[in-house]
Amino acid sequence: MTPDDPRAARTRARLREALLDECARRPLAEVSVAALVRRAGVGRATFYLHYADLEALAVDACADFVREAVDALHAWRGRPDPVRAPAALLEFFAGLTPHADLYRALLTPGGGGPLGRVLHRDLRAYSLRERELAGAADAPLVASAVAATFAGVLADWLHGLIEASSDDIAHQSWQLLVALHRSR
Repeated sequence: MTPDDPRAARTRARLREALLDECARRPLAEVSVAALVRRAGVGRATFYLHYADLEALAVDACADFVREAVDALHAWRGRPDPVRAPAALLEFFAGLTPHADLYRALLTPGGGGPLGRVLHRDLRAYSLRERELAGAADAPLVASAVAATFAGVLADWLHGLIEASSDDIAHQSWQLLVALHRSR
C-alpha cells in the first residue's frame, strides 16, 4: 500500500479522527493504542503500518492546526495594519479551544515539542519564500525570527504563561511580527 493509496488515506483519516475523539475525553498521555484502534475500527498492526507511535499520529492529526496558523499569518494583502490582526488570525486563536489540551501536549512552552518543530519549520519556509520573493534583506534571519516568535508566543499562551484573551493575543502577536518584518 503506497502513501497515496486511497485506502491508506482513509485509514489515516480514521485514526486521526479516533485520536481527536479520544483526546476530547482524556489527555494524550492516557490514550492507549488499543483504545485508539478499537475506536478507529482497525487492527494494531495497521496502526503501526501508518505511524511509529501515538505522538506521530498526534502530530499528523494536528497538521491542520499548523496549516491554519501559517495561513492565518499570511492572510492579508497589501500593506498590513500594524495594530489590528487579520480576521483569519483572530479566528485561528479563537478556534484553538476544542483541542487545546492536545496542542499543549505537543507544543511545549517556548514553542518546542513535536508540534512546535513542525510549526516552526512550515512557518519559516513560508516566511522565507515570501521575503525572498519581495527581495527583502536578511530573509533567512527574519524568517527564523518570525517562526520562533510566533511558535513561542502561541505555546506560552496555550500553557497559560501569557494571560490574554484570544483576540488580545492575536493582536499582540501580530504587532510583534509586523515589527520583525519592518526591522530589516
